[in-house]
Amino acid sequence: MDYKEVNKANWDARVAIHVASDFYNVDAFKAGAQTLTPFQLEEVGDVTGRSLVHLQCHFGLDTLSLARLGARVTGLDLSPKAIDVARELAADCGIEARFVAAELYDAEEALGDTYDMVFTGMGALCWLPDLTRWARIVAALLKPGGVVYLSEFHPFADVLDDDEGATVAYDYFDTSPHVWDEPHTYTGSEVLEHTVSVQFQHPLSEVITSLAAAGLRLEYLREYDYTLFQRFKSLVSDASGYRYPEGRPRIPMMYSLRAHKDIR
Repeated sequence: MDYKEVNKANWDARVAIHVASDFYNVDAFKAGAQTLTPFQLEEVGDVTGRSLVHLQCHFGLDTLSLARLGARVTGLDLSPKAIDVARELAADCGIEARFVAAELYDAEEALGDTYDMVFTGMGALCWLPDLTRWARIVAALLKPGGVVYLSEFHPFADVLDDDEGATVAYDYFDTSPHVWDEPHTYTGSEVLEHTVSVQFQHPLSEVITSLAAAGLRLEYLREYDYTLFQRFKSLVSDASGYRYPEGRPRIPMMYSLRAHKDIR
């Protein structure tokens, strides 16, 4: 199975469903809403005038949110349909942005540039089989002194049962391809035209070690005890997101990190 072609078809099929969904709320974005979380906004910091590339940008809401903060943005995604929508949104909102349709491992050639910041958002790394190669590409895309900022769903939460999140059901260290056949995407009940996807689990140690091996210096790693959607039935919502109810032991559900490329 060619995971690239399978996942491209799956993500192409998601685009129209996602754009129309309440989950993404494109109308609110067009009216000026910001899609980045409070901790992402704080950790990304002042990006005014900085060149930034958002890898695996989907149809560009986070990318365009970063442009609204003053960054000079480029978004890259494997789905041409997503990139078409991103370009349309940028034009509709009067936001200057560049969007490129390409598979991540072709990013250097497809982009032909280097940046002050590489940004990667939630739910991106699970689509990549080789993080060592990913980290080398991230490093190659950075200017000397540039930074990579990553925020992700924590891999520990992915080992728990899909219902209540109460028992260990999956192998944390299993990095083999996981083939899923699911009729729906995460935004609702609309049936996908292409239902199969291939995903890859990456322990947190693999993420950090890959960046270090690529010559990037870790500035921080932060873990969060909540997530952005109801990952398990047992989670309760509050002002920040979804977490286990009071009295239940907490686990990490998201993390973020920042690393930089030395000036030489």
